Amino acid sequence: MRKIEHIGIAVSNLNETAKIYEKLFGAPAYKEEEVASEGVKTAFFSSGPNKIELLEATNPESPIAKFIAKKGEGIHHIAFDVEDIFSEVNRLKNEGFIVLNETPKKGADNKLVVFLHPKSTNGVLIELCQEIK
Repeated sequence: MRKIEHIGIAVSNLNETAKIYEKLFGAPAYKEEEVASEGVKTAFFSSGPNKIELLEATNPESPIAKFIAKKGEGIHHIAFDVEDIFSEVNRLKNEGFIVLNETPKKGADNKLVVFLHPKSTNGVLIELCQEIK
């Protein structure tokens, strides 16, 4: 893993929360998109090399909707940038981590993504991200 790629924050209302983050960072989101396969709308903010992803559910079966129903709004995941997501998934499986989706899928912000189950990471949902080239 090369660096923290972003921190994902689950929110109930993307537009209202984005206004708060616009004030916080002094700039609007640099990217907004919907990831239909995950049932979310996202907005990305940056401050120097750091990125925050706001996530709002687009349907009640979305992982974000379920997270908010169980835990409320807040930090949902930490994403790490990896050079080779396929070899990293194999390495982590061999280390005993539980991989939620062994086949990387298209995520937001032009990334392939894989998630590690929080049961194997001491309660934190971990996302691995690789830039799609």
